[in-house]
Amino acid sequence: MPWSNIGDRGMTRVQPLAVSMGDPAGIGPEIIAKAWDARATHSLPPFVAVGDARAIERVWAGPIARVADMTAAADAFATALPVLTVGDAGAIVPGEPDADGARCALHSLELAVGLVRTGAARALVTGPVSKSQLYAIGFSHPGQTEFVAERYGVAGDNAVMMLAGPSLKVVPITTHVPLKDVSALLTVDLIVAKARATARGLLRNFGIENPRLAFAGFNPHAGEQGALGREEIDIIAPAIAMLREEGIDATGPFAADTMFHPRARETYDVVMCCYHDQALVPLKTIHFDEGVNMTLGLPIVRTSPDHGTAFAIAGKNLAEPGAMIAAIAMAGEAADRRAQTAAQS
Repeated sequence: MPWSNIGDRGMTRVQPLAVSMGDPAGIGPEIIAKAWDARATHSLPPFVAVGDARAIERVWAGPIARVADMTAAADAFATALPVLTVGDAGAIVPGEPDADGARCALHSLELAVGLVRTGAARALVTGPVSKSQLYAIGFSHPGQTEFVAERYGVAGDNAVMMLAGPSLKVVPITTHVPLKDVSALLTVDLIVAKARATARGLLRNFGIENPRLAFAGFNPHAGEQGALGREEIDIIAPAIAMLREEGIDATGPFAADTMFHPRARETYDVVMCCYHDQALVPLKTIHFDEGVNMTLGLPIVRTSPDHGTAFAIAGKNLAEPGAMIAAIAMAGEAADRRAQTAAQS
């Protein structure tokens, strides 16, 4: 069992991370296995894959240890990829998702969340799922972020999806909604709630004492002082003023097309964006193979690779594991930081 020296409490047992496998027909099983292969190179913390072990066997010939608990997972990690099997994904065919696979993905997510809630695992990493397949079996949440938030009793406005790479962090204030609906959804209260959760999350997970939040405008050129729209004047600027009154370093709104070049990225810790693509296009352009989705505002650490199931390349040994490796590493580092803070308090 791995051990670590945490603060003044001596040697403390380090529990593995729980990594839900995602859709068994997608690239989740392959990138988890490749992450285990790269564990030494990237100094990854111990983790256990949660799902149907056969999904990994379909795409990888490496050593697998089927385990029944987290202690066995930690013991096995050095020599084999530990897998905590849940359910039956049916006839797994890489690249061909079905209802059985979707149910297995959901059960895997539920179990992984439960492992973290009970303290058996110290952080959650979620593999990519197919929302359409999940919706077909009755999944009612917009995505895994909202599912995890509900399980922890966290209101939607207080659960923040942050996308992070080595040189850029972004938060979409609205997420998976049609672009035509964004203006009506943007409110002062929503922006303030998301910004507060972001500031707290940057402190808790990254140790940034006074995070700098830069706000992108909604309209081209940040509205041109109202000539191209009033969202900046009526909604975004008042929210920024409220945040500054609370002591949060909030600036903007800025024209979004000037915010993501290298010099600009040195002036803030995170960009608060109005809608999904305003945040994800620059993040994926700059950090496509290493982007991580981290949920802020939760009592636990949760990360995910910032890409989908990639059914078109599943089972072809073409999937790049960089984002999964980054998600596991970021989750481990954030969990360590939280444990150290708790030990010092």
